[in-house]
Amino acid sequence: MKFTTFLQGGQTRLGLLDGDSVIDLHAAQTQVPPSLRAALAQGVDLAAAADAALASSAPRLPMSSLMLAPLVPEPGKIICLGLNYFDHAKEGGREKPEYPWFFFRGATSLLAHGAAGIAPRVSVKFDYEAEIALVIGRRVPRHVSQDDAPGYVFGYTCFNDMSVRDYQKRTPQWTIGKNFDASGGFGPVLVTADELPYAATGLKIQGRLNGEVMQSANTSDMIWGVAETIALLSDVLTLEPGDVIVMGTPAGVGQARTPPVWMKAGDSFEVEIERIGTLVNPIRAED
Repeated sequence: MKFTTFLQGGQTRLGLLDGDSVIDLHAAQTQVPPSLRAALAQGVDLAAAADAALASSAPRLPMSSLMLAPLVPEPGKIICLGLNYFDHAKEGGREKPEYPWFFFRGATSLLAHGAAGIAPRVSVKFDYEAEIALVIGRRVPRHVSQDDAPGYVFGYTCFNDMSVRDYQKRTPQWTIGKNFDASGGFGPVLVTADELPYAATGLKIQGRLNGEVMQSANTSDMIWGVAETIALLSDVLTLEPGDVIVMGTPAGVGQARTPPVWMKAGDSFEVEIERIGTLVNPIRAED
């Protein structure tokens, strides 16, 4: 099944895809909260609710007519991985890290499919990063095994981890360069884990700037896959329903090119992941 989050009357609504149309899941099944995070936190059986909604005469809204929101507008946690593809680590002049380079994003950095990433006025080094992201569906127990870990994932989506490189390098930790407002493209649809290969392995991922392929890889190329990543995180913290993990980017980023390639106003960047979809974000200058 595929889900999305859209705006209606200034409020976010959880949508279920039916072809090229969307069903407002709360309107069709009132026991379902209008928020994906809330629905997961309450343990709502979204598969059963979706089946009932698809079989109903609930109104279908054309997907193309909707203003989308980030899939989880206010996650409890957004945990990202750096240097999680061998080729990306190499192009950055590093060997395989001994442990994942985790960092956090804040909710104000997120933006929806179709919304503009904001090229900041304080920097010209605005870079792209095509990534696959996952949403946790159930509370993950501490010290979960790698075998069990993927079972806690509700679904997968596309992410563009836009980075302000000079700010990222101002401190040993990357947080400041990864949290500019409107720099984390997130969507447009969440594909449930049961519709994809185990732990989302073997999926082609591509990043395109103005239609030109800049990144092309496969999720099997990740250093730490979904299972190991969740297991490692569970050694440290509690993962909760609606938490987001962004799994890192392959080689081809703008800063590693000669000369470097930076995004600017008027550009557009696409993240396409096999069997999931395509995230598109135009770029505009900060007001």
